[in-house]
Formats: sequence, C-alpha cells, structure tokens
Amino acid sequence: MTNDISVSDVHRFFDDKVAGVRASTSGASLPSYRSALSGCSWFQFQPLSVEDVIVAVRQLPDKHCISDSVSTSLLKENIHVLALFLTFLFNQSLSVGSVPVIFKAAYITPCLKKSDLHTSDAKLYRPIFCLRCWSVWLLNSCCHILTNLNCCLACNRHTAHTTVQKQLYSRYFQTF
Repeated sequence: MTNDISVSDVHRFFDDKVAGVRASTSGASLPSYRSALSGCSWFQFQPLSVEDVIVAVRQLPDKHCISDSVSTSLLKENIHVLALFLTFLFNQSLSVGSVPVIFKAAYITPCLKKSDLHTSDAKLYRPIFCLRCWSVWLLNSCCHILTNLNCCLACNRHTAHTTVQKQLYSRYFQTF
C-alpha cells in the first residue's frame, strides 16, 4: 500500500461494503436445499486419526502466515509431539460444529486490483487475507470429507468442493 491512502480509509471502505451487502440481502429468502439421493445418509464427520494429522502437516507447504505463531518448518519437525493434541482439537471442532476463535483471526492486506490504477481510491483495492495454517487445513479437511460423499453430491467434484468450501467458510470462519 502507498502513502496515498490510509489504513483507516481502506478499513472504513470494506466495513461500509460489508454493511451494504448485508443491508441489500437482509430481505432475501433463505437458501433452498435438495434432498439427498435415496439410500444416502450421513450423520457426522468421520473422526480424524493422529496419522491423518501427521500426514497433513508433513504435506503443508514450507511457508507460513504472519498470524501463525509457529513456523511451518518448526511444526513439521515437532509434529510427533503435537499430533495427539491437534487431533483432539480438530475432532472437537468437527463434532461441535465450531472452531476456536483464534482460528477465525486473519491478517488482511489490501492489494491494488491493477498496477496502473490510482492508489488513493479504496474501491480499487481487494482484500487478501491470510488465515492461520490450521484454519485453512481444517477447512480443507472438511471439504475433502464432504466432497468424498459422492452419493450425496449431485454435481461434479470440483464444483462440489468449491461450493462446500464457501458454505463452510461462511458458517464457521466468518466473524464480521
């Protein structure tokens, strides 16, 4: 970001934008859902195993967000110590349908939509948010679990994953 616009201006713009969207959709009808295909039932998430968590952590990219209190490389080196706790935490989140508040925090960086645009107009920025790696991993795990229920999803796998990811994010991770 440049000195042409203040952080407060960008913050105010996005707060106003969210308020505008909420106001314009406040009278919208509730979403409609299709019934599951016959013979398809699902009642709860399959609990994650310690091995699931270890494998997932080892597959994380070697980068991390500023909001992560531990670097990914340090986490990978010590996963054998943390895996049991993390497995419990993730399974609790899945079973109660809620994630810890700390998982909902993100750093947001305003990014100019196009480099040739004037830098003093907040409308020309888009928010890039960085969630903790655990939040992203848990969200992706939920999506993977749900999109693997092929008999319940009547659309292609990529579309199903994207739709499920958006619904889970809006349900469990949105806080503003």
